[in-house]
Amino acid sequence: MAMTGLATGSHPLQDYDEHRPSTRQSVSSKICRVCGDEIGVKEDGQLFVGCHVCGFPVCRPCYEYERSEGNQSCPQCNTRYKRHKGCPRVAGDDDDDIEEEDFDDEFQIKQQQHHHDDPDHKNVFAHSENGDYVQRPLHTGGAFSTTGSVAGGKEIEAEREMYSNAEWKERVEKWKVRQEKRGLVSKDDGGNDQGEEDEYLMAEARQPLWRKLPIASSKINPYRIVIVIRLVVLGFFLRFRILTPAYDAFPLWLISVICEIWFALSWILDQFPKWFPIERETYLDRLSMRFEREGEPNRLSPVDFYVSTVDPLKEPPIITANTVLSILAVDYPVDKVSCYVSDDGASMLLFDSLAETAEFARRWVPFCKKHNIEPRAPEFYFSQKIDYFKDKVHPSFVKERRAMKREYEEFKVKINALVAKAQKKPEEGWVMQDGTPWPGNNTRDHPGMIQVYLGSEGALDVEGKELPRLVYVSREKRPGYQHHKKAGAMNALIRVSAVLTNAPFMLNLDCDHYLNNSKAVREAMCFLMDPQLGKKVCYVQFPQRFDGIDRHDRYANRNTVFFDINMKGLDGVQGPVYVGTGCVFNRQALYGYDPPVSEKRPKMTCDCWPSWCCCCCGGSRKKSKSKNKGQRSLLGGLFPRKKKMMGKNYKRKGSGSVFELEEIEEGLEGYEELEKSSLMSQKNFEKRFGQSPVFIASTLMEEGGLPEGTNPSTLIKEAIHVISCGYEEKTEWGKEVGWIYGSVTEDILTGFKMHCRGWKSIYCSPESAAFKGSAPINLSDRLHQVLRWALGSVEIFLSRHCPLWYGYGGKLKWLERLAYINTIVYPFTSIPLLAYCTIPAVCLLTGKFIIPTLTNLASVWFLALFLSIIATSVLELRWSGVSIEDLWRNEQFWVIGGVSAHLFAVFQGLLKVLAGVDTNFTVTAKAADDTEFGELYLFKWTTLLIPPTTLIIINMVGVVAGVSDAINNGYGSWGPLFGKLFFAFWVIAHLYPFLKGLMGRQNRTPTIVVLWSVLLASIFSLVWVRIDPFLPKQTGPILKQCGVEC
Repeated sequence: MAMTGLATGSHPLQDYDEHRPSTRQSVSSKICRVCGDEIGVKEDGQLFVGCHVCGFPVCRPCYEYERSEGNQSCPQCNTRYKRHKGCPRVAGDDDDDIEEEDFDDEFQIKQQQHHHDDPDHKNVFAHSENGDYVQRPLHTGGAFSTTGSVAGGKEIEAEREMYSNAEWKERVEKWKVRQEKRGLVSKDDGGNDQGEEDEYLMAEARQPLWRKLPIASSKINPYRIVIVIRLVVLGFFLRFRILTPAYDAFPLWLISVICEIWFALSWILDQFPKWFPIERETYLDRLSMRFEREGEPNRLSPVDFYVSTVDPLKEPPIITANTVLSILAVDYPVDKVSCYVSDDGASMLLFDSLAETAEFARRWVPFCKKHNIEPRAPEFYFSQKIDYFKDKVHPSFVKERRAMKREYEEFKVKINALVAKAQKKPEEGWVMQDGTPWPGNNTRDHPGMIQVYLGSEGALDVEGKELPRLVYVSREKRPGYQHHKKAGAMNALIRVSAVLTNAPFMLNLDCDHYLNNSKAVREAMCFLMDPQLGKKVCYVQFPQRFDGIDRHDRYANRNTVFFDINMKGLDGVQGPVYVGTGCVFNRQALYGYDPPVSEKRPKMTCDCWPSWCCCCCGGSRKKSKSKNKGQRSLLGGLFPRKKKMMGKNYKRKGSGSVFELEEIEEGLEGYEELEKSSLMSQKNFEKRFGQSPVFIASTLMEEGGLPEGTNPSTLIKEAIHVISCGYEEKTEWGKEVGWIYGSVTEDILTGFKMHCRGWKSIYCSPESAAFKGSAPINLSDRLHQVLRWALGSVEIFLSRHCPLWYGYGGKLKWLERLAYINTIVYPFTSIPLLAYCTIPAVCLLTGKFIIPTLTNLASVWFLALFLSIIATSVLELRWSGVSIEDLWRNEQFWVIGGVSAHLFAVFQGLLKVLAGVDTNFTVTAKAADDTEFGELYLFKWTTLLIPPTTLIIINMVGVVAGVSDAINNGYGSWGPLFGKLFFAFWVIAHLYPFLKGLMGRQNRTPTIVVLWSVLLASIFSLVWVRIDPFLPKQTGPILKQCGVEC
């Protein structure tokens, strides 16, 4: 149902209401000086002014936050804020306005008097992309009509249960009194209590689904001030270092200055994208009120889940099974959930494991939903050391839980039996239960395979209810084809899901990341289904949280600094980077389309004449408006909406008007000229998306769903076709469409391309972690994981997609570009870092230093830089909530990874790109030993351990040599020694976790480490003997005996 002034369906709401107050145009340029958002207006159309004394520009959310959490004063004149109507009261407000209740303002029921000429209009407050309220015209027959059905669901009942009957009645009565005062409700209509509650709930459903929570100014402003101070101090410090060379150690001085300049640039790249950190809050109850009303079809958008795995022997099937079970039990409408498992190793072990998982899900899913179990991965639910009786009131819970735990243990035994059977492959290959050979016996040469386990007719749980769809997918592989590893597998899943279910949103998970929060998808939908913001969001990224990590997090596996500081900072710019898992995608963004562009508001021709003057503005506007409406109704079915895709115009159609598959396949007979040109443009889509008419038709459906005239058998055949190994040839898959090829870290590259097109991303961090996974906690596996990430960054740096030169002239914001530059240049910091960690040992062994003399001014700059570094860290911890231990572990592993994995990644990347020598990364193990944190002490020798081991030894040798030299030369040599010892201990302290990793459990050092240490110690001992530090040094001319008795 469309009408002039309101765009419906997939189009973002546009505001063309001619009744809009004229002040709105002049207001649109007003920006809040605190958070940078638009200030917005009050309900009378006037600009919101927080301070009546100085008029300091501040938006309403910042004003309310300052009153509730801050010092309740204006930042400019320090005058106490007065309470505005509609704002919550705080301590200290005047008592003379207590009788002014604002119950109706809380629920946004607005006056209708200025719409008396059109009784079918009401006003609601739509939620804009920056979290403000924007007044929109609303048709009573639309989705948000106040005369529609009552909002329903468990969330509504839960909200009412928060109040007693007396409190609830009092709350509704206050709202009614305020309505009567404004003339919105007559006193005669007061008898319908149910209608009042209905209208109250509908008003609540119109509220925004999320809001932006800016960091308190008392926390963020000092942080920004210290950053600027540190930048200034850093400039003066580098000036001092450059202008005062150490001539007696000129090579060491030059190397140290180059390293310090590089570190300064790296700090700028890392620091300034954190200038605008924000947090977000979602309202799941409002989402349910708006899209899950009683008596109406559920209007939540479908979601396709992707789970990717490669080798089930390295990624145990029981972990993958737990991930799949948590997805099947998600708190979301069953008919809107589909789970696709990608098996890129064509393993019969995973195939059989999923069959057992589907059978166990028939009992596990109803148990979770009946008793509201969290988390819904059985392995982690049954291993929780908490009171599992909390909030459980069902009398049969204990009995059913014991029975379910026993069934899960039997399920684990079946999976273990399959794993044991798969350890040794028969000579004739694997054979399926029906006696046919397993098609994937040759993992490098096999056809595409698809198996639907659940979601078809008859696949019900033990209570007779429908289960989500579960699909096994293994794409075709043939020799001579480039398969592009994980990125290629994910693109195959995009096409298969588009053919079989075509949900508008997709959530991808690694096989070891399970849903810890069953409402995680609803959290994402609060952003993706927002009428203003949703169409511009390419993905919603959740933080990664991990199980099975020791309390001290020795190797910074949690990555807390990145997920709780850097990602929140990027969320305030253009959005977080894509980290490869725990991300909900907008399917249209992965297809390479540009986001919809908000059309500019048409300018008024004249505001000087009254609206009744037909010869001026009013008549011309109405005529042109009706004329445009007629044109749209006439040509709307012939001209599809256009979207730009990387410089090209591609015509697309919404879900309401899509050509039938036969029209695409059979040609152009019987169509008019305009329809022929439209069909020709669809033919050109084959060059972009491949030779599949079903898939092409699905790309034209923005709201998802399957095209008409399809049946399951033909869809399965088409799905097999789109995962064939030659399907992507001569198409734009991996270049502009889907996951982007060219790097082993396809996640960074894919997110970067979307941001370059102008899409925004959202960082959603709910209180209960959305997803949890397992991390490699022993040293060797952790370094190999970091090596893979760094190698991908080097590949991007050496490709055409490097953020240093790609995407200029597009829509990528500068701070976002700095963040992407930092993600691809950080491995190169390993070279100056290795040199800088070696300098202290060389200075101690040679007796020279990189700083000639410390004057009073130089001491001031050193002290100021040191204090600014500490202050920056402390204030960063203050606004982010990260612990000081997490920050220190992050600093330590930055050095450990920098001098090992990052260094190897630089050379491997150069060899791969420049010399064509490809290097494979090892898939890190996902399971631990039986003992708690047993894998933490597991030692695996790798060449990555050589550089840090060498650094520790030479710095320890340098400390011993320096102290020995000071003892030998007397008191005067201790002063210069302290500076050298400080830098040496700085290196050793940062490498201490690495040293503990070498020692293993109970300080048992592996033999190879002992041999390596003895070898290096011997080499440095010989070098030290050659230096002869204990012999007196000749400073004057050499005197020889003349042979004459004097």
